[in-house]
Amino acid sequence: MNLTTKGKYAVTAMLDLAIQENDEASLSKISEVAYRQSIPAPYLEQIFNYLRKAEILTAERGPKGGFKLARSSKEIMIGEIINAVERNMDATQCSGEGICNDGSKCLAHNFWMEFNDSVNDFLMTKSLDDVIANRRGSVKLKDELLIATG
Repeated sequence: MNLTTKGKYAVTAMLDLAIQENDEASLSKISEVAYRQSIPAPYLEQIFNYLRKAEILTAERGPKGGFKLARSSKEIMIGEIINAVERNMDATQCSGEGICNDGSKCLAHNFWMEFNDSVNDFLMTKSLDDVIANRRGSVKLKDELLIATG
């Protein structure tokens, strides 16, 4: 399974955008999100490019430009964010081909395939909105972000 910082940063940045959009339909600049979430801006720019290509984010150019969610935070699943920036998540040694033990399935092959499916199913059932609602409330999250930006 490959869940790297890229995937974690992508989810965090998308949550940040979702929280910002809940109160104001404005665009967020990469530098603002990077600052609020302590993510290196050049790295976040690469991540946002993947998310834009996957049509999860939209971008507007110009002095008042920035990024925003392409759809409602209720419609964007954590799994699609991770899939947009990471390679396929796979716990098997054979990329699911069943050739892990000298050309045949290893003893745990079916277990790891089931694990892959369970993780993917879980990630595809959780939206940005679900994760936000799981915290102490959007208003408190917004307050936490404002405190972080000083």
